[in-house]
Amino acid sequence: MSRPKQRGKNNEQDGARRPERSSTQTKTNSAAGDVPARVQTAPLMRIVHLANHAQTIGNGTVNMMVDLACVQARMGQDVVVASSGGGFEPLLRRHGITHIPLQQSRQPWRVPAMIAGFNRLIDRFDPDIVHAHMMTGALISRFGSMRRRFALVTTVHHELQKSASLVRAGDHMVAVSRGVATELEARGMRPERMSVVLNGSLGAPRIALRPAARPLPVPLAHPNIVCVAGMYRRKGIADLLQAFALVREQSAQEREFLPEPNLYLVGDGPDRGAMEALADELGIASSVHFTGFVADPRPYFAGADVFALLSRQDPSPLVIAEAREAGCAIVATRVGGIPEMLDDGAAGVLVPPGEPALAAAKLRWLLLDAPARGQFAERARQNLQPLSVERVAAEYMAIYQHTLAERAAVNRRQITTDARRSRAPDGAV
Repeated sequence: MSRPKQRGKNNEQDGARRPERSSTQTKTNSAAGDVPARVQTAPLMRIVHLANHAQTIGNGTVNMMVDLACVQARMGQDVVVASSGGGFEPLLRRHGITHIPLQQSRQPWRVPAMIAGFNRLIDRFDPDIVHAHMMTGALISRFGSMRRRFALVTTVHHELQKSASLVRAGDHMVAVSRGVATELEARGMRPERMSVVLNGSLGAPRIALRPAARPLPVPLAHPNIVCVAGMYRRKGIADLLQAFALVREQSAQEREFLPEPNLYLVGDGPDRGAMEALADELGIASSVHFTGFVADPRPYFAGADVFALLSRQDPSPLVIAEAREAGCAIVATRVGGIPEMLDDGAAGVLVPPGEPALAAAKLRWLLLDAPARGQFAERARQNLQPLSVERVAAEYMAIYQHTLAERAAVNRRQITTDARRSRAPDGAV
């Protein structure tokens, strides 16, 4: 359990850093399987993660924040999560993480109360690092950092966030893929204040501590294509439906080669109604299964002949890591962080976004060609360590250390400048 720090004369003054403690951790395994044990030494920090909520609704940003917080706590760090709460709170408590209720809303009239609540949080916990994962948290923590000593790290989980420019307020920004970083640089973000940390979730307690997967009440029909994604237009669900319609049309013409395929869309969201209407319009509704949100999609990965994600924009989708770990043959679009997560095409078939006909050709090929499908399934299971949450946590800890050192150096320079001004006659320096 995180312990509130008492503020007083022994606390850090004028940007001076407290002596760093070290934690020795022995790593014995990873999401990719057992690896040789190694000892990792990292300074102990007090870290506050900010997110709008901690709900178990399949939000990738929240999932990544929870994964990172749990692994940091497992490393011996003192971790606090501040949000409006949700189903992940028991998991956080299990890892000794304090959850503090903190409303984070985009309604302007709530901002003063949010800043006041944030400042009370800082007074209580006196963190070394505040890590904002959503734009509201970046805004309120920036106001707090004007008079606090903590370093502010912000992560941009999506380059399309309209308020992404707010993250410039942080001491250091993290992009979750090279594609996001390129977009942020085009918006004027200085590269020296930005790092890239590709998302990875394999080995995360959120996943590892789940009970054994239960078989589906009705097994998946074969051949099939499975997509696990929110029902948002940016996820390319419409493109996938159009591609599937082409696959189904071709399979009807060559029934002896390919039985009638099925498409399973696992997820929910605001565009589900529109996607159901499109499936009906395309004449494929009888073969398309809208499952809604599924908390544990492992049975769908296990039963998939081909996994497809035809996103129009997708910065660093965690579902790719899970599909790879499950050994799925994958067809996905060359957008955002997807190529990086598929080893630039070595671990899956990449297609251009917004081209349903090209996607249909690749999907049909893998459904027809069992050896090729097996080959890509095997490739998916290889080189999984870069998608592990341990790698993500290690990279973030290095960023935290660098950011704290940079902030301390700036504070020292400011102290020196102020001292010179106070000694100089008539304010001359």
